[in-house]
Amino acid sequence: MLSVEFLENKIKVLDQTRLPFKEEYLELDSAEKASNAIKTMAVRGAPAIGITAAYALAISDDPEKDYHLLLSSRPTAVDLKNALNFVARGKTNEERKQLASSWYAEISEACAAIAENGASLLESRKNILTHCNTGAIATGVEYGTALGAIKKLKEQGKDIFVYACETRPRMQGAITSWELSKLDIPNSVIVDSAAGHFIFSGKIDAVIVGADRISANGDFANKIGTYSLAILAKENNIPFYVAAPMSSFDFSINSGDDIKIEMRDEKEILTDDYAEGASALNPAFDVTPARYVSRFITEKGIFSPEGVGSIGKIHRS
Repeated sequence: MLSVEFLENKIKVLDQTRLPFKEEYLELDSAEKASNAIKTMAVRGAPAIGITAAYALAISDDPEKDYHLLLSSRPTAVDLKNALNFVARGKTNEERKQLASSWYAEISEACAAIAENGASLLESRKNILTHCNTGAIATGVEYGTALGAIKKLKEQGKDIFVYACETRPRMQGAITSWELSKLDIPNSVIVDSAAGHFIFSGKIDAVIVGADRISANGDFANKIGTYSLAILAKENNIPFYVAAPMSSFDFSINSGDDIKIEMRDEKEILTDDYAEGASALNPAFDVTPARYVSRFITEKGIFSPEGVGSIGKIHRS
């Protein structure tokens, strides 16, 4: 099931706000509609956002204007900017469509390689904890990032069990659990605050997450709650892996201090459980310092935090 497809000048996207109960698709025929789908999180996951924006710019009648519209859709994930810059090189709609297709192919190949590389690190780890949703739905291609490595382990016949954090307030863990069940991978959802209990109890062998933006020194932004998991993993001597394509690296910023964190509407938190007049703060992401990362898993290989600089050299070559 592909979450993003390009068909006859329209972008067909799986509406993630309806999952896991309904598999409904939206047809986007303009940059404005694509931007709205990204803002409302009908499309989510850094690679899927980038692919959607790439195709939206390709069909635009005013690419300069729509470039900025799409770029402003969400501020944290750098895939969006990288995809737009890649496609914006085209002088005509046809050239931009070809570039968008090339971008899609590159992400597809990257995620397949990440799955292979990630599986090699996880092959001796039976009980794996993950956060947010990093499966095929979040990437728009056949393999996810962190979940792609888990999928590859299943294909290799490994005996694995996945603990999926529910990831409040948007509950992406429900989609992760749904995807895992479709892949026939045993799993259980846990509330975010229970992660420490399972890690301290020795139930977890490794933590693997995705990333929305990785700075030049290896600090990275990911879904809110990731930082806590990284500290827990470090304290309890279990590996903490970050799986992400090169498109999620931003070598123009020196550290996580330069990453803009998106603040979303408090209504996502203030459900019927709260009294009228309650207020909430709702950051969509947090920043994890590189010192908590055991390895970065990319399509170009597996790197230590100290090796992020060499990733930049590979990327620029």
